[in-house]
Amino acid sequence: MSRGVLITGASRGVGAAAARAFADAGDRVVLHCRGAVDRAEEVRAGLPGEGHAVIAADLGDAAAIPSLVAESAAELGRIDVLVNNAAMFVDEPVAGSRRVGHPLAETSYEEWVATWRRTLAVNLEGAAHVTWCVARQMLDKEPAQGVRRGAIVNVGSRGAYRGEPDVPAYGASKAGLHSLGQSLAASLAPHDITVTSIAPGFIATDMTETFLAGPGGDAIRAQSPFGRVATAEEVGNAIYWLASAEANWASGAVLDFNGASYLH
Repeated sequence: MSRGVLITGASRGVGAAAARAFADAGDRVVLHCRGAVDRAEEVRAGLPGEGHAVIAADLGDAAAIPSLVAESAAELGRIDVLVNNAAMFVDEPVAGSRRVGHPLAETSYEEWVATWRRTLAVNLEGAAHVTWCVARQMLDKEPAQGVRRGAIVNVGSRGAYRGEPDVPAYGASKAGLHSLGQSLAASLAPHDITVTSIAPGFIATDMTETFLAGPGGDAIRAQSPFGRVATAEEVGNAIYWLASAEANWASGAVLDFNGASYLH
């Protein structure tokens, strides 16, 4: 039975790969993006099947989220699966500096505060607010016959455990996302809604190709005993499985998905 799926941050990378995994299985997908509508439309055009759509919204603006979810539900009929994938990872380089990120010793207080506010607003608060809106829709509208009431998958990070010295706001936001998922897994289980998280390590995407092709690329690949990083397709397929009925008993789990590059 075809499900309605909302994936945030789906114009590229893991979000786009997850969209393909769901569409390949016959599901209908709304691809959310913040502003890269043309790129998201290219992803949508390449998806098999029908009923897919692109909707733009800034998840850092809490007032924009109810409309995003309402429009997505209207496109899909019902949102059966939510994938919280959208996230800020690094800041733009500071003017006149080669620094990327916000390491404490090199960041002014004003930059620090602004970065934390924006990162948490998108990565943690945005995901929480999207989840509230989608979960309430899952509770209020009955699923189609043969479809579970709901599945929510959060895309976290191994950085939540090992730390992110150059982008500490990112690491903290992902730790919060993992915790949010576990809290909601316990809260929503009585309503037949599962909540899981995945914590990937380094992933080969267009956003990371500069790092992988640079002088530090070999060291990044060497973090895993497999000698490589994950592909976006591998992560997308894992997300699809976490949203499946076969993964029902994994609700509340955080799946380490880092090629044994970080064990805890």
